[in-house]
Amino acid sequence: MAEVFEIFVKSRFAAAHSLGGYPGNCARVHGHNWEVEVFVRCSELDELGMGVDFCAIEPVVKEILTGLDHGNLNDLPAFANQNPTAENIARFLYKELARKLDTHAIHISRVKVSETPEAGAFYWEE
Repeated sequence: MAEVFEIFVKSRFAAAHSLGGYPGNCARVHGHNWEVEVFVRCSELDELGMGVDFCAIEPVVKEILTGLDHGNLNDLPAFANQNPTAENIARFLYKELARKLDTHAIHISRVKVSETPEAGAFYWEE
């Protein structure tokens, strides 16, 4: 049986958004302190016993989140044609992170985005 390791890092950003077409308060501009969890899979460990160093993932996550932080997500090109819902933000982050981090040895397995501690969304590809 093949071994699989999954590591994760957490980060946060603050941003506003509004949901066009939503039949309630979320149609108005409002903000969240978003929490992001990035999960990375690998099947091999290096000579130190690590699949991937947290320090290799954290700056890439921070770089991407800096582009979202303290802005209105609706103004970003990534959300020009779709609402910046937790689901769409998770998909955006997954694709950006996979583009920058995926190698033959490691793979972004999923991304979780929470707009409150009690509610959020995961995105992954099968």
